[in-house]
Amino acid sequence: MNTARFTMSVDDGHPLDLQMADLLERHRIRATFYVPITNDEGLPVLAPAAMRELAQGFELGSHTRSHRFLTTLSAADAWRQISEGKQMLEDCLGSAVCGFCYPGGHYRRIHRLQVRSAGFAYARTTQNLRTDTGHHPFMMPTSAQFYPHTRTVFLRNFLSQCAWPSRAVALRVALAEPDWLRRLHRLLDLAIAQHGVFHLWCHSVDIERLQLWAALDGFLQRVARNFAPAERLCNADLLSPARQPAAVAGDAAANPAPARPEPSCRHLSTPSENSETSDRPAAHDPAATPDDQARHQPES
Repeated sequence: MNTARFTMSVDDGHPLDLQMADLLERHRIRATFYVPITNDEGLPVLAPAAMRELAQGFELGSHTRSHRFLTTLSAADAWRQISEGKQMLEDCLGSAVCGFCYPGGHYRRIHRLQVRSAGFAYARTTQNLRTDTGHHPFMMPTSAQFYPHTRTVFLRNFLSQCAWPSRAVALRVALAEPDWLRRLHRLLDLAIAQHGVFHLWCHSVDIERLQLWAALDGFLQRVARNFAPAERLCNADLLSPARQPAAVAGDAAANPAPARPEPSCRHLSTPSENSETSDRPAAHDPAATPDDQARHQPES
């Protein structure tokens, strides 16, 4: 019996996210969409009405106010990007926003603390090669990006992201398979065999630009065959109440602003058994951006 869980996240709030939502709904797969209010890189973002439409069937998380890499900003500007992005998205949706995703995967410890202080329940990174939920709710890892990366990208991400013992087996699986799509299937096999978590993430604009819709459709068909509907989760479902911000040891407010009430996440329904809250050093994720660097300069 497969007791593994599957979760998916889609970054950047591109209008093509509505097409992604149609694909996910066809396979009855839940997901989390991380959306900025605007995108300073010049890419379009979903209109407010489209965000509300998307939120009817999926979890929406914040991706800062204008998709700014936090490590390029002052502490004050980073705080504004984090807190204003949350407030503006909540005002748009009319409901609380639990999740945050670090743009480009770039962050430092102060940004993790600011995300917590802003009232988020968790934050997703771009650390890959994980088949678990990680050990800290503000450093949520992933398994892989749906993108034709070379094996070198996986190796760079592994070396730059720490948590090596938790990722070594997945790295060996990734390096053993030369074809990028078969590599993702082998990593999915690993998560199933370990009764773990497979966290897939992507950008809708990449899927369109590289014409990967059919490949993604096939991958999600396999997910639907191997994971019961109750095991197809949005990102917030990976958390248990013990892993909410109030339970995280060692975190102090990173901003003098008054504490804000924690959001009540209507999507938070399937607790994880992993309630560890160890405070590993936050990572800076340069090579790992399967994310924005890879989108503009794809690996050959």
